[in-house]
Amino acid sequence: MVVGLYVIIVYDIMEKRVSKVCNFLRIYLNWIQNSVFEGEITEGKLEEIRIGLKNIIDKNEDSILIFTVSNKKWLNKEILGIEKAPISTII
Repeated sequence: MVVGLYVIIVYDIMEKRVSKVCNFLRIYLNWIQNSVFEGEITEGKLEEIRIGLKNIIDKNEDSILIFTVSNKKWLNKEILGIEKAPISTII
């Protein structure tokens, strides 16, 4: 059984690289707000994300924060105001 991680990625990227980072992260995670992605992935996929982002960003100008929890039940998400990109579990 493959154990997944629940991941939240937040970034502050120079404008010239924003769309490249956004498009890259959309392959793996759900976009929930400007510069914020979340979702459940494997450790292997998380490593792919780390490698891919390191190849896109300029470490002297850009900042990416990666938050992980081993089980989504340990994460409490509260939304104040509108939810910009609701995630539906219905396919």
